[in-house]
Amino acid sequence: MPTPVTIIGAGLGGLTLARVLHVHGIPATVHEAEPSPSARSQGGMLDIHDYNGQRALEAAGLTDELRGLVLEGRQAIRILNTDGTVLFEQDDDGTGGRPEVQRADLRQLLLDSLPAGTVHWGHKVGSVQTLDGGGHEVTFADGTTIAASLLVGADGAWSRVRPLLSGATPEYAGTTFVETYLYNADTRHPAAAKAVGGGALMAPAPGREIHAHRESGDTLHAYVALTEPQDWFAAIDFADAAAATARIAREFDGWAPELTALITESDTPPVLRPHYTLPIGHRWNRLPGVTVLGDAAHLSVPNGEGANLAMQDGAELGQALAAHPGDVEAALTAYEQALFPRSAAASAAAAAEAANTPTLEDAKNFFGRDEQTA
Repeated sequence: MPTPVTIIGAGLGGLTLARVLHVHGIPATVHEAEPSPSARSQGGMLDIHDYNGQRALEAAGLTDELRGLVLEGRQAIRILNTDGTVLFEQDDDGTGGRPEVQRADLRQLLLDSLPAGTVHWGHKVGSVQTLDGGGHEVTFADGTTIAASLLVGADGAWSRVRPLLSGATPEYAGTTFVETYLYNADTRHPAAAKAVGGGALMAPAPGREIHAHRESGDTLHAYVALTEPQDWFAAIDFADAAAATARIAREFDGWAPELTALITESDTPPVLRPHYTLPIGHRWNRLPGVTVLGDAAHLSVPNGEGANLAMQDGAELGQALAAHPGDVEAALTAYEQALFPRSAAASAAAAAEAANTPTLEDAKNFFGRDEQTA
């Protein structure tokens, strides 16, 4: 029997790893801090890229199932000036390489593809330590422990597993999203709905951007991006939704009202999403029996790649373990040798995008579309 794998974190990366291992007959358990699959919102839309995310799901044997999740028409894009002028527009003709799905639906697909009992819910990790005789001991918040001969940290930015490998800690990247939702948009928020169109919207400006997606159920999901230090946001009382909304909206004075409506007409309180990064080129020395993937390995500012890269990590690690039966260290070495240069390049690209004042070409590249002038 192949060595069982203990995975910390039931996000897309950890679940992709578990599924690829299952396809190859390698047993795995996943320990997740959340008490259930529906304990919290799983975020909005994801574009699943043909060069990484889709390949990961192919390795997981879920390509046909992915097609059933795709929201038709959502690859359409619009790039607007701050005055509402359309700078660039392209419809979704079904040929694009980045089909859009709801993150929650994709996570549920992966969960449903695993044997019952694979995921252990409500297992928040308190600490992890290396055992003298080899392997690692994971202590959970409730005081229970498990011993893991092969431990994988798929537990995100604030990973409890990563400190075994690296002393690197995430640092604030200088930008933050303020997240809003507008429901029943075509009837209740028609101006904002018209601005967003059938897919995705970007309105870029120096230090201030508005991104939005049309999700399922006639919902608009907006990410209002601001480049400010953390103490700037700390001075805003986000417990007072109306006051926080008004304060954020002031930063967009003079913008077209159909764009600022994505802030002022939110049907939910604004939610702060600060961005953190690990050092570009983050890597570690090989430590027997443990590795990390996704944000635990290469956290960077959002640029549309994070979830796809996490799934790619999970798939490649699962394939490496299947390709080296009985030799876990060879598998982990092969995985990390491919991971390090790939993740360094992706993090460097994300940092370069974040450091530059966005231009129309930057916005087009963000969406990964061919040029078509409106």
